[in-house]
Amino acid sequence: MSDRRPSGQFFDAAIGLLQRVRDEEGETITAAGSLLADTVVAGGRLFAFGAGHSSLAAQDVVYRAGGLALMNLLAVPGVVGVDVVPATLGSALERVDGLASAVLDTSPVREGDALVIISLSGRNALPVEMAMGARALGVKVIGVTSVAYASETKSRHSSGTYLKDHCDIVLDSKIAVGDAELTLDTVPAPFAPASTVVTSALLQAVMAEAAATLAARGVEPPLLRSGNVDGGHDWNRRVMEEYGDRIFYRR
Repeated sequence: MSDRRPSGQFFDAAIGLLQRVRDEEGETITAAGSLLADTVVAGGRLFAFGAGHSSLAAQDVVYRAGGLALMNLLAVPGVVGVDVVPATLGSALERVDGLASAVLDTSPVREGDALVIISLSGRNALPVEMAMGARALGVKVIGVTSVAYASETKSRHSSGTYLKDHCDIVLDSKIAVGDAELTLDTVPAPFAPASTVVTSALLQAVMAEAAATLAARGVEPPLLRSGNVDGGHDWNRRVMEEYGDRIFYRR
C-alpha cells in the first residue's frame, strides 16, 4: 500500500505498469525470446538500438552479467544517451531523414540477424527508418514502443507511419503519452517518468525467455557472468572465444 508520498505513488505507478506488461504482453514477450533464440541457433547476430533515453534500455542488455553475450549495441553517433552537447542535438538527430540508412550501410548488421529497436514514441524518422531498412536487409525486427503514441500523436516520418508498423514483433510498454506518472496541484507539469524502468524490465524478460528457450532446445545459452565473482572472467573468456565472430563490442 502506498504511503501516498510522491515517492510511494511513483513506485505504485511503476509496479502497476510492470504488472500490465507482464499480464498483457506475456505471449509477445515469449515470441520475442523465441525469435532471438532462433537467430542464435541459426548463426545470426543480435543487435539493440535506442536513441536518447531509449538507449538506456538498449545498453542495459549489452555486455551484461546474466545477459546474452551476443547482444550488441547498434550505435548512432550523437543519439546514444545524452552525452552529446548540447543534449538537444540528439533529439534533433532523431528527426533527420536518411541517418538510419547511413548507419545500417556501415554497420555489421546483415541478413539473418535480429535487431531490437527501442523508441518510446516510435514517431521519429530514425527509429522508423531503422526498422524499414533493417527489414529490407532481411533482418528480423523487434520493436519496443508505447503503442498509445500512434493514436495520440502525429508521425514525424514522411510515410506517416510509426515504428510499430515496421516490426516482426511489437512489445507495447503501456507508457502513457508524455511519460510522466504523477501530477500535483503545486507542480505545473506532470513528472516522474517510468519508461526506463518498464522498458528495461521488459527487455530483461525477453532475454530470460531467450535463454530458457535455448536451454530447452539443448543449446547452452551464451550468457555472461559477473566479473566480480570468482571464475567470472574465465567463464566470459570462454564464451567470447566461442562466439567471437558474433560479438562486436570487443573490436
